[in-house]
Amino acid sequence: MSEPYSVRVTVRGYETDVQGHLNQAVYINYAEHARWSLLQRAGVSQTRLIGRGVGPVALETTIRYKRELVAGDEVDVTCEFEWSGGKTFRILQKMTKADGTLAAEVDAVGGLLDLKARKLVADPREIFEEITSAPELFGF
Repeated sequence: MSEPYSVRVTVRGYETDVQGHLNQAVYINYAEHARWSLLQRAGVSQTRLIGRGVGPVALETTIRYKRELVAGDEVDVTCEFEWSGGKTFRILQKMTKADGTLAAEVDAVGGLLDLKARKLVADPREIFEEITSAPELFGF
């Protein structure tokens, strides 16, 4: 895939803090929105995941703030999967203003939880490959 999956979000006034900046917690919401948007586009719904007996879990998230975001800013939030071959995978995301200014980078580690065993599945990539209708969105 040449360009990473991306979704556009507009910063709303109620999401800002006293200084008028996007509240730190909202960056996580934007990242999660882009992830679920990618999954939906790839045909991977919550119902489909539960039907397979798994659920995605966040294990670690790092946010690097580069430039402020304020109410009215339009932001493109990218989402790229990186596979290690183990129980976990990385999701690399960038939040870029419409003018091209990088506002933040999000680096997350995730996995798929076996809902009965309550343990990470051995190969999450295998499950995503099985249930997706758009493998290119996962970098396959």
